[in-house]
Amino acid sequence: MSAHAALEQRPPIARLGEVRNDWTLEEVRELLALPFADLLYHAQRVHRAYFDPNEIQVSTLLSIKTGACPEDCAYCSQSIRFDTGVEAEPLMNLETVLEKARIAKRNGATRFCMGAAYRSPKPKQLEQIATMVREVRALGMETCVTLGMLSREQAQQLKDAGLDYYNHNLDTSASHYEKVITTRTYQDRLDTLRAVREAGVKVCCGGILGLGETQQDRAELLHTLATLPEHPQSVPINQLVQVPGTPLHGAPPTDPIDFVRVIATARLLMPRSHVRLSAGRAQMSDEMQALCFAAGANSIFYGERLLTTENPDEGHDRQLFERLGVRVEAGEGFSGR
Repeated sequence: MSAHAALEQRPPIARLGEVRNDWTLEEVRELLALPFADLLYHAQRVHRAYFDPNEIQVSTLLSIKTGACPEDCAYCSQSIRFDTGVEAEPLMNLETVLEKARIAKRNGATRFCMGAAYRSPKPKQLEQIATMVREVRALGMETCVTLGMLSREQAQQLKDAGLDYYNHNLDTSASHYEKVITTRTYQDRLDTLRAVREAGVKVCCGGILGLGETQQDRAELLHTLATLPEHPQSVPINQLVQVPGTPLHGAPPTDPIDFVRVIATARLLMPRSHVRLSAGRAQMSDEMQALCFAAGANSIFYGERLLTTENPDEGHDRQLFERLGVRVEAGEGFSGR
């Protein structure tokens, strides 16, 4: 056997730290199944090769248009198909959004994310949101929006307004997807990601744990993310926030160790990406969050709400960061250590 052939048969550990888009599903499964201490060791050393391990990127997420979404995502409080108690609200006016952005900046957020409960924005809505993007960026913040499906032309309109990131999660594996969502296809999501990439906007794309998926589904989701033509620049890993009235209310909770495994594996597969602790942080202990940071998570959403669900308050996050000796990445007004 040649030396090259022997290398190709070695475990994926031999190539950890490389930025690759040719991961095999079997390699992803092997990483996800490593002994926990080994997995964290490798994730930490790869993380240190690309990032300061004591810095966290901080974003704030604002719901600029809440409720009445026509989609049937089984986890979502904003679907018009479920009785969750969330009232429909119109698109926020520009000055309200800018005031929220100014507050977020004063509190240390470097990226301001705006979410609207649309299947796909209409032309007038997109024009208004493009103005919000332009004005928030003028405050000196990075901008991100999540608006549902986009065409190539819509993505370009947002790019022209100065948009930095577009969030569009895959949520779960292609195999499990139809058990969670039936109103749009997995390919619809991939098509939106392609439109965003082709417009030159950075991609924020990850998934949700706790949707009834198996470990195989988690491996498949991570494999899909890591074999996109370009790795998402931000990879949010969400823990399901169970909302009464949604079909997934009452689903078995995600095991905390399994959640940390997914964080560590995402770090190894996409070493240059920011891996973000997103929804579900309010249900995580400080110790679980600390393990996630040790496993390579280096981004959070900051602020007391994420769209319509709870998030740890700013004071608690400040205290946790101080305990961990963590600084905020390029932020202003957020006391780190």
